[in-house]
Amino acid sequence: MKINTSRLRSQRKLDHIKYSVELEDGPVPSGFDDVFLLHQSIPVCDLEQINTTTSFLGKFLRQPLIINALTGGVDETVKINKALAEVAKETGIAMAVGSQSAALENTKVAESFVIVRRVNPEGLILANVSALMPWKAALQAVEMISADGLQLHFNIPQELIMKEGDRFFGRLLDNISEIVARMPVPVIAKEVGFGFSRETVFSLFGCGIRVIDLGGQGGTNFIAIEQMRRNQDAISPLSDWGIPTSISLLETISTKLPLSIVASGGIRSALDVAKSLAAGAQVVGVAGPFLRTLIKHSQKILENEILSWQSELQKIMLLVGAANIYQLRSMPIIITGKTKIWLDQRGVSLLAFGLK
Repeated sequence: MKINTSRLRSQRKLDHIKYSVELEDGPVPSGFDDVFLLHQSIPVCDLEQINTTTSFLGKFLRQPLIINALTGGVDETVKINKALAEVAKETGIAMAVGSQSAALENTKVAESFVIVRRVNPEGLILANVSALMPWKAALQAVEMISADGLQLHFNIPQELIMKEGDRFFGRLLDNISEIVARMPVPVIAKEVGFGFSRETVFSLFGCGIRVIDLGGQGGTNFIAIEQMRRNQDAISPLSDWGIPTSISLLETISTKLPLSIVASGGIRSALDVAKSLAAGAQVVGVAGPFLRTLIKHSQKILENEILSWQSELQKIMLLVGAANIYQLRSMPIIITGKTKIWLDQRGVSLLAFGLK
């Protein structure tokens, strides 16, 4: 029997939105409860002088935040992506679209992605395709939205649990190398909830990747979502598979490679943002919470939530003695708990993080 892959993909995208909103994070936490910033009793400046602006991929951001890859590819997502693009524009942050594979097969649904650039012509917008995608299709995705960068997403555990998922990964590294060589914009390796290990980071660097989006454990759980899609109550052996975001971040930093790092996966507050930046991330990506706010409440409430994060980040920066994002990245952090135990066993020295 011939399977209608287009219809399957469309339903899958709608299911992902539904369950991303309904399901809780986890079950494994992001690990940021193991990371502590140091309080400094004497501020270096006035609160209003704290500067949260930064740049990423050559573009200015009012705060180091990306509305990370969420959705697109079905008619129902046009309004969602339009609203997210408007929020990104109003708050001065970046945005990544969801996987564009559907629009590459069927141009009729391209509007759900094109709308993002139309709404935010000057903003930092990232395209998104599978790391298995041929380079010509990846280039089409970039051109479709005049993207400033391209996310290559890695979701192997999710593919394995999907009946319709990919099973052929032997040429993955060769494909990544070709995409990097052919793209006119920076290519970002992006995990989707399972985190990158230091070994993987070294392999990606060898392919030419210079920007890593960690996508660690602790946020949206796509294994749980696929279980719900299949109406399976039994817990999958892969339900807690992956690397928590705090650990993936510190493993990546421990490589000492010249990389730009996007911390994502279970980032749920301005405090998580500050911890990520102090550890060494350039910017932070958030997806699930922003989608929930938009769908359950409104576009205006989401906009206010993001502005509130910026205000909270300013307060945290004041309390650690950082007048700007550059200084925040040089602040010491203390690492405890599971994160410390894990990294100790991986041979990662944590002393330098506390003595910065």
